[in-house]
Amino acid sequence: MYSTQPETQLLGLRQLPGKLLPGANIRRLMVRLDMTLQDVVAATGLDERTLRSMLQGSTRPHARTLHKLAHGLGVATDELFQDPFGNGHAAFDRATNPLVAEVIDNHPEMFDDWHSADYEELFSRMAVGGELTEEGTLAAAIAMNARRELQYQVSVILETREADLLREFVGMLFRRVTVES
Repeated sequence: MYSTQPETQLLGLRQLPGKLLPGANIRRLMVRLDMTLQDVVAATGLDERTLRSMLQGSTRPHARTLHKLAHGLGVATDELFQDPFGNGHAAFDRATNPLVAEVIDNHPEMFDDWHSADYEELFSRMAVGGELTEEGTLAAAIAMNARRELQYQVSVILETREADLLREFVGMLFRRVTVES
């Protein structure tokens, strides 16, 4: 039977104007991290009533509460606001690439500080022509980690008095690469 109710209502999720409350994502993370409500309370230091009201969608949490929750769960705050219904592509990529999950399990040190978007990119890379071997997956993860480190270094430099020099240098390299292409 087809329903005209929005998907959020069908799943019992409450929605504020234009914003899905993070309850669905908290539940998703609890499952992914194999955590109970008490585990989340212990990891975040948040009150159980606060967490329950967030899970039920009956409250609009403060930014510092969301930050504390994300930090305690070891995720980026943005992950609390992802579309919990997804677009289907990520699930397909994960289902068709069990080797990637195996590599992640076997080499957890390579995936420190990764967020869900990083994992989805890795699964996606391997789904669209990446070499479906342990070596290929590790090479992709190494390249992604190198890019993340470079982005971090650039963000630090952009907050210093060397920012203008970096902008000039990047502009010069960009012109050189785009002219040669």
